[in-house]
Amino acid sequence: NLHDEAIRGLQFYKEEMDILETRLAEVAQKNTSWEARQGIEHFQNQFIIQRNNIDELKHRINLHVQDMRTESSNHTGHIPEELVKKEKELSAEYLGLEKIINEIRQEFNRYLSKWM
Repeated sequence: NLHDEAIRGLQFYKEEMDILETRLAEVAQKNTSWEARQGIEHFQNQFIIQRNNIDELKHRINLHVQDMRTESSNHTGHIPEELVKKEKELSAEYLGLEKIINEIRQEFNRYLSKWM
């Protein structure tokens, strides 16, 4: 289901941000040029932004699951259409975030190949 898969995926991406940040720290130690610093600052900001996006989406998914459970128990298993629509929106948002993170990873790998 969306909840389990997305939560696992979000946790994976959060851990990946930690790994990428460690690699960025290595670049920062080895490169003091202005050009390298520009990239370091860019990626530090991106990692912070994406961690926040991950946390916010994870929170909204957990709230949605609570709402689904409440509605399901209140209406003998029937889920209102608005919650079905919300689940589709959250799924699309997860896929969008996944795409952005993959793009950042690719951009960061190109940056690493230049500075490591």
